[in-house]
Amino acid sequence: MKLNGQRGLLFFFVLVLPLTAWAIGVEPKLPDEGVLSPNVNDGMDPTLNYDVFTGRVSDKDDSGRIFKVRSENNNSKLFRAGDTLYFRVQEHESRDRCKGFVRNVEDFYFSMYVENLAPCWHYKEYFRRGTVLIFESKVLAERAFEATKYRDILILRKEDHLKQLNGINHFLWTFDQQKIKVAAEYDERILELQKLKQSALDDLVTKKEEKITLQAVLQKKLVEMDEALKLYRVERQELITDRWNLDHDMALPVGQRPQDMKKR
Repeated sequence: MKLNGQRGLLFFFVLVLPLTAWAIGVEPKLPDEGVLSPNVNDGMDPTLNYDVFTGRVSDKDDSGRIFKVRSENNNSKLFRAGDTLYFRVQEHESRDRCKGFVRNVEDFYFSMYVENLAPCWHYKEYFRRGTVLIFESKVLAERAFEATKYRDILILRKEDHLKQLNGINHFLWTFDQQKIKVAAEYDERILELQKLKQSALDDLVTKKEEKITLQAVLQKKLVEMDEALKLYRVERQELITDRWNLDHDMALPVGQRPQDMKKR
């Protein structure tokens, strides 16, 4: 029994140790800190080749000329109808490239028309669904570069719009406080204007009293001046006229008018 136990333990080590070594060997060595790739802000990474990508045939028509391909990444959404692309079959990479034309594009899928599969596929074999294709397209790399530049512009526009929206939100959130503040400022101005108004009215009342006092003084001065003018008036002496006037005053019988001077 002891010998059988040793054999079982030895068999266990022989069976388990290779599996453990294989499991440890295939484990990827990832960094403990940081990120796996540089942050390009979802743009084009200059260290990668965007000309080449892979896809899998998901469907085809009865004629075997139109294929629907599922792309492993969604950069295929940058294709446009009529774009040219070349591809090889993964199992036959040594063969020449086939040429295709993009017909339709959707998320992670695009349809292409292939006129001839002979360069990249043996004509006697059946081109089955699920076949993995390796694509090459200079147009896709150019579109990725243009998309990156345009995305940078969109990011700047988005930041500007976010700043404007932040200002609008701040205004709306603090509307009641700003309303109270503006009302308080205008109430303060109204109070100041009321004070200025009352001060101006008080000045007018004081000025009115001063004018009334000055009016009485001036009227009194004018009366005194009139009396002085009468007092200091020099009258013209005309003896005959004066005497005639005096006779009237004394109730003596005189003519109605002074007599004319008689000349000798």
